[in-house]
Formats: sequence, C-alpha cells, structure tokens
Amino acid sequence: MKQSPESGRPRTLGGAAGRRKRRSGDSALAAGNPLLQVRLPAWRSRLLLFGLFCGFVALAGRAFYLQGGVSTQFLQRQGEARYARTLDVAATRGTITDRNGVVLASSVPARGVWAIPDDVEAGKRDLAQLARLLDVPSGELRRRLADDRTFVYLKRQVEPGVAQRIESFNLAGIHTSREFRRLYPEGAITAQLLGFTDVEDRGQDGIELAFERILGGRPGLRHLIKDRLGRAVEDDWVREPIEGRDIRLSIDNRIQYIAFSALRAAVEANQAQGGSIVVLDVESGEILALTNWPSFDPARRDRMEPQKLRNRAVTDTFEPGSTLKPFSIATALEAGVVMPQSTVQTAPGSMRLGGHTITDTSSHGVLTVEQVLAKSSNVGTAKIALQLPAQALWDTLTAVGFGQAPHAGLTGAVTGRLRPPQSWRPIEQATIAYGYGVSVSLLQLARAYLVFARDGDIVPVSVMRADSPAAAVPVLRPQTAQAVRRMLELATSDEGTAPSARVSGYPVAGKTGTARKLRDGRYSDAYVASFVGFAPASDARVVIAVMIDEPHGGHYFGGDVAAPVFSQVAAGTLRALQIAPQAHALALAATEAATEAR
Repeated sequence: MKQSPESGRPRTLGGAAGRRKRRSGDSALAAGNPLLQVRLPAWRSRLLLFGLFCGFVALAGRAFYLQGGVSTQFLQRQGEARYARTLDVAATRGTITDRNGVVLASSVPARGVWAIPDDVEAGKRDLAQLARLLDVPSGELRRRLADDRTFVYLKRQVEPGVAQRIESFNLAGIHTSREFRRLYPEGAITAQLLGFTDVEDRGQDGIELAFERILGGRPGLRHLIKDRLGRAVEDDWVREPIEGRDIRLSIDNRIQYIAFSALRAAVEANQAQGGSIVVLDVESGEILALTNWPSFDPARRDRMEPQKLRNRAVTDTFEPGSTLKPFSIATALEAGVVMPQSTVQTAPGSMRLGGHTITDTSSHGVLTVEQVLAKSSNVGTAKIALQLPAQALWDTLTAVGFGQAPHAGLTGAVTGRLRPPQSWRPIEQATIAYGYGVSVSLLQLARAYLVFARDGDIVPVSVMRADSPAAAVPVLRPQTAQAVRRMLELATSDEGTAPSARVSGYPVAGKTGTARKLRDGRYSDAYVASFVGFAPASDARVVIAVMIDEPHGGHYFGGDVAAPVFSQVAAGTLRALQIAPQAHALALAATEAATEAR
C-alpha cells in the first residue's frame, strides 16, 4: 500500500483487482477458523422453529383464557378489589318500650371507622392524632394498618362528632360508615329481661334476641367506586336498608323499678347469692315486671360477667318447697278426698314412710285442711296426698304448667322437672306433694298461681302487650279455687307462716316456701326462700312471686326472707295501678295498729 504525497493517507487498491484480492483473503480466513466451518443439522433449526411456534400458541391460549371470558370472574374480582367496595349499611334497629310507651331500648347514630391498608397515606403525626381520637394505642393502630387485607375496621360505634373530626383530616385510605349504638336507659333494672346486642347491633340475648327478626330489619348494601387516590367517585345503593319495627312490651316500667329496688335490697340485706321477682297481671297473663339481682349494666360491655347475664327467673330451676302444697290440697279437694274442715292428725310432727322420715318444724297435733296449708305442715300434706292416685296429682301439676316451658316470648325458658307418675313410689308422691323431687322456674310458679287468683282457670303468660285477653283453660272448679284462696289468705294471718306478707289496706293471699338445695346428689344446708301470692285477695289483680337464693343473713325461711319483699312490691304495685284500698282491710289494719300500741 502506497501513500499519497498530497494527503498523507494510505491508498488502497481499487476496482476488480481489489475485490478479487479481498475475497481470496476472506476465504483464507474462513478456512483457518474451525467455528466458521461447522454446519448445523436441519432438524435443529426446525426444532427451534417448532419451539417458538409452541410458545406463541401458549401465549395466544393464555391471552384467550384471560381475555376471552374463561377466567374473567376471578380477574374482575381482583380488579374491583382495588377500586370498588360493597359495604353493608346497618338498618335502624326498632325501639323497645314498656306498656305505657316508656323507652327501654333504642338505637342512636354512630360511625364505623375503617381503612384500606394499601391506600393509607399518613405520617406519624397523623397516625398519632387518629389513635388519640379513636382511643386506640398507636401500636395497635399501626398493626391494623399493616394488615394485608383489603379492608379492616379501626373502631366500631364511634361517636358521630369524633367521626367528623377524623373525616376532616382527609387521610387517604381512611373512611367512615353509618352504624348504630344501642342504649338502655334503665340499665341494670331491665338488663337480663331485654338482653343486649353485639357490635353489629344484632340481638344476643333476652328480648333483643327473641324478637331479632322484628327489631333488626334488614341491612342495606352500598356500592362504592374510588379513584387511584382513594377518593369516592361513585356511590350507589345496591339495596336500601329496611328499618326494624318497634315493639311494645307488657312490662310496666314503674313496677319493674319497684320490684328491682326491693329485690336488690333484700338480696344484700340477707347476704344471698341472688334472687328474682315476677309480677303477672291476673286478667291477661301479661308480665308486668321480671327482674333479677345481681344484674349488669348493658352499656358497659367490658364489665359483663357471664354469671350475671342469665335471666334467672326464666332459666334457673329450684325445688319449690311448700309453695307447691296448694296444688296438692286443691287436687284432694277436687277429688272429694277431703273438705276444707276435714281434720288430719299431724302429731308427733313426723312420720315414717318407706324408710324415710317426713318432719314438720314443730308438732301441730290435729289440724284442719285449712290449717295444714296455713301452718305449712309437711306431714299433713303428705297424708292428704297419699290418699290420691299419683296420676291425679300429676294431672293438676301438668295442667298449671309444671314440666313445660312457658311460651312467654323469652329466650332460655326451661321445662323444669316433673317425672311421670308411673315412676312415683309412695315416698316420692309424698315429697312431691310438699315441693321436693320436682323443679320449677319462678316464672312457671308465678303462672301456676293464676289458677287460684282466677277462680280455677289459667291463661298463658306473655311479655308482649296484649290487645285482648288470651283464652283461658279451666283446671279446677271455681269452688275449689275459692276454697284454696281462703286458705292462702289464712296463711298470711297471724295463724299462718307469712304475716309479714300483709299489705296495709289490702287483703292478700299467698304461700311461703323454704327448700334445701341439692348438691352432689345430697340436700345441703343451703336454702331457697320463696313466696308466691296475689292481691287483693278477694279480687286479685296481680300475682307476685319472689325467690331469694341462699340467704345467709341469719334467716332463711320464706316467711322471714321472701314474704316481706312480696309485701313491699305488692304495696307499690297496687298504688301504681291505682287500686283503691278496701275499707274492711283498712279497719283491720287500724285495729292491729291499736293493739300493738297498747
């Protein structure tokens, strides 16, 4: 190669000669390089081409699978989860009122605060403010916001004012929704009767649970679409909520308060485990009051104790003791086995039967049937009952509702225990006659006494306000019921076991009960004291049943513990119902007062 003197650059050969020389040089280079001499088989190129073809077919198939409708539902859900929400919208729960329209339970507006964790954009200061408003520890709030779910509640049932302050922060990913919070103005007074709701405002116990379908309504559904910044751009109803309906109970709030106050004082004064009271309207069978102690405040869910939640008057059973004696005497009168003035020898205050001993608190000697009930003689009652077929006594007890759950509209109602008469031995028939070997709830016992207050028939009990009286079912002849009623009135006289049940200005009738409690199959030294009666005795308007569980204040007899509570509740109830005192009862009360003064 020569250099041009003008340019100083190398000069190349041109033309055909130059091209021939280059080709010969390339051939020589190829001949010297073994990699360039390798020839690939044709099948390998075909295999490569086939593989590429299969890859394209797979991609096309996958595209069709995703886009052609085979798997669109899953993808649609995944996509909507990033921009759309379907929210439950609570319906307004119905109000519960007493028979006079006094509100016992109502719902007030509240807000639920929720978040979409992936959308939340908030600094430490914002989170600290949010935690303070929600009254939630900062660590707990951060833990919830770190959740991998697409929806998480930060707090339920927040006050509307607090929710408005949170909304004013305009925090991305933080939202609020409509909710309701249940209020119970009477607190512990009606707690076990009404029950309570959960955080979703659904009934969990008591009236709230029993009438959930009426009170709860139906929640609505709202479809929400948001943009990439988390702001709502579309908000439509899928289904509007159907509001719950109000219900009116048979409860009289005044009488409920009277019963609750008297019961609480009695349980505390007698250092008892607990107690219950039931007040029934004699004419309609409506429950005017039903209360228990100990109780709880339904507004303080964090302090609810399981043993205080149950409605003892409906769910707990006990052996009624002497409060069952009127039914045994009534069965004997109905069968013609005895008359009110028939006599029974109860001396020496005990009797042996089947290797067991039945005793009285003292020896009464010869008693009339009236006196057997007034003085509560176990021996006299057992002797009378043993003259009856077991089936006859069982029929009476069944007819007044023992062994069957009362359909009063209350949850948890129990049947109690009443065994078939075919299995009764003589000793069992005798003890059942005076209230052992059978178990009842206080509501069952109160309803059974309607048969004496109503001249021999009985009506169902109900916790709902009745528009018209329920149909009565005859159980005893009116003459029998009236005869037992006179005996029960005698039981509250000085001759009977419950003079402390009397009410100034009103004649009353009733029966005491004192029964040992079974523990591990044996009768213990723990007692249940009870009293069931009605007033006024001659024209009864209310039946009142009182039960005090395990009194330890020095007295345990029903006449000492439960009868005074009956007197207090009966006096307040008759005044609340504006039932005028009776002249002869007032005169008797004045005479007794003068005698005591002398």
